[in-house]
Amino acid sequence: MYNYDRKDWPKLSWDEAGLARLLIDVRHHQGRLLGRMEALGFPSREEATLRTLTEDVIKTSEIEGEKLDADQVRSSIAKRMGLDIGALPQYDRNLEGIVDVMLDATRNHDIPLTKQRLFDWHAALFPTGRSGLQRITVGRWRTEASDPMRVISGPYGREKIRFEAPASDRLDDEMLRFLKWFNAPPETDLVIASALAHFWFVTIHPFDDGNGRIARAIADMVLARSEKSSQRFYSMSSQIQHERKAYYDLLERCQKGGLNISIWIEWYLECLKRAISAAEKTLGSVLIKARFWRLHAGESLNERQQLIINRLLDHFEGKLTSSKWARLTKSSQDTALRDINDLMGRQILTKEDAGGRSTSYVLRQPTSS
Repeated sequence: MYNYDRKDWPKLSWDEAGLARLLIDVRHHQGRLLGRMEALGFPSREEATLRTLTEDVIKTSEIEGEKLDADQVRSSIAKRMGLDIGALPQYDRNLEGIVDVMLDATRNHDIPLTKQRLFDWHAALFPTGRSGLQRITVGRWRTEASDPMRVISGPYGREKIRFEAPASDRLDDEMLRFLKWFNAPPETDLVIASALAHFWFVTIHPFDDGNGRIARAIADMVLARSEKSSQRFYSMSSQIQHERKAYYDLLERCQKGGLNISIWIEWYLECLKRAISAAEKTLGSVLIKARFWRLHAGESLNERQQLIINRLLDHFEGKLTSSKWARLTKSSQDTALRDINDLMGRQILTKEDAGGRSTSYVLRQPTSS
């Protein structure tokens, strides 16, 4: 028996007293991170938000088996945030949908969630009306044609049914109750409400595809409400992607159990705490970047130099060579070498140990604070 077939569904319950200490701990971590970010200047907070949302979009898609280009995602988000981050690659317009959904959920977290808004999110995720090669119902609840809606895993011929969602003829009533609860004044802590919203929505599974991504966007929306901030400094989707086996196992276990979902909420809170702890790395790199530009505030650098320096500060992948410089800045090899030599003369870049044809360059570590 699935939980939605029980007579008291959807009266989900949990051990409030047993989870109280963990909730206090999570709220403490959450408040400490927000306090540290508040102490930074606005540009640094926007930079941290850009990094977090980029990771969120990439990882929420990875959970569903879709690989997105990090630079394209970053470029798309930066454009919508009104940030100038230099000449990053043109982005594939197919990824705009998930970017729009995540930004709408977090930047407009105080706007009620409606059926039409969810339909718009779903249509944004599947602009071609297809999921891969399969045509799906887009911008409305799934229909009888998709019954039974099953979540299946395992190799071909040995598939395992992990979950079977409510029949399509229940969806109008199920989603009406969910949205009424979601938009009502909260009766519990909003961090707990985030866990509940995630679980409840993904259990109803109202769409042909994209339910996980939309459930995580809804959860982020409630977390943004809990912080009264549209700026995001940690990525739950990234942490869930790291722990996706436990994520799916806990969902399945609770969906096949009773209406007490304490073990799901406990895991969700622990996962959130780990996501906040992981954000300390993002904060550290943002502080390093801000410190670098403070130290070199008086430097006159051309756009190519600014672009590459920012790429290096954003954890550049691989080694920086003159050829790679020329390719990234769309300049000649001679121009690349002039730019590099100029930065070396200013003590901004330095050569790595290997020389000759494999000469590569790194940022010089500052000697002053």
